[in-house]
Amino acid sequence: MTGHSPLVSVIVPNYNYAASLELCLRALQAQTYRPVELLVVDDRSTDDSVAVARRLGVRVVSTERNMGVAAARNLGAAHANGEILVFADSDVAAYPDAVEVAVRMLAAEPRLGAVCSIHDPEPLIRDSLVEEYRALQYYYWTASSEGPISFLFPALVAMRRSVYDEIGPFNTRLRETEEVDYGHRLTQRYDMVLTTAVRSRHDHDDKLFKLLRKLYRRGRARVPLYVQRRRFARGFETSSRAGGSLAALAAVAAIPVAALLGPAGAVLPILALAVSIVADLGMYRFVLGRRGPLFLLYFGLVHFIVNVAIAAGVAAGVVRWLSSSTFRRLYEPDLHIVPRPRGGAAT
Repeated sequence: MTGHSPLVSVIVPNYNYAASLELCLRALQAQTYRPVELLVVDDRSTDDSVAVARRLGVRVVSTERNMGVAAARNLGAAHANGEILVFADSDVAAYPDAVEVAVRMLAAEPRLGAVCSIHDPEPLIRDSLVEEYRALQYYYWTASSEGPISFLFPALVAMRRSVYDEIGPFNTRLRETEEVDYGHRLTQRYDMVLTTAVRSRHDHDDKLFKLLRKLYRRGRARVPLYVQRRRFARGFETSSRAGGSLAALAAVAAIPVAALLGPAGAVLPILALAVSIVADLGMYRFVLGRRGPLFLLYFGLVHFIVNVAIAAGVAAGVVRWLSSSTFRRLYEPDLHIVPRPRGGAAT
């Protein structure tokens, strides 16, 4: 990687994100780094995503059927020619220097296996207050975790092709947590960082139920890996944040107990709620400084519900882990490897 500018292959997995895909691709076409090849991997979208990409002159390959983001990334890597792979989700718009900065960081440190972007606290597309909550919450949790991590953030990540080939493809069995698994595997051999130097904006979920369902499923699906590793991923998932989620669930669970105990029992849910708030006190101060007290009240309510969903997912995962041997083996190696095509044609 010295003495020349390596070809960078930017792989954009996509499924029904036509609304943000144009913003994503135009941002990638405006990158200051050269040379870049840009490739959209469409996972059998039912909207006009493919037409959007082709209108912008971007090469498109398609999966055989809807297979999930892990399989789409693997297929993109199989068609890529670059020495550097950049995975960019179709709801993310990278800053113009994002690829250049990431390539420079990889070149400066041979032990660095992947460079992950931190999204801005403002969403790419403002659709709802839920999306504004999520953008602020996600930014604070990632920015406060800046530095070495073991939890891959694949929405915008750069890595050497040689590292991808060595670590192997994303596990296609994992529809919710392929990034946790991949980060775990990668950091057994390389370092990985999360950095504000590589900036982007993300079109976050704008519906509360959709966000809660996603977080619930992710919490549930991570349990087998938590048990296997006996610890949380480095960065982002901290014991304090886990405690805050569990305390929120405990506050809800304590309500019927408090009703049985009378006025004296009210201290139980109040105490659990206080613990949940203290766990994320720094984030609440951050939101107050940016948006003021009125939005903070809304933010706090939504975050409490989010914490309950995360903890409920983990609790459901524990029950499933105890009762299902198949679930306990969820993170065993995926032996299905998509081979690199020889002159494969785009669709």
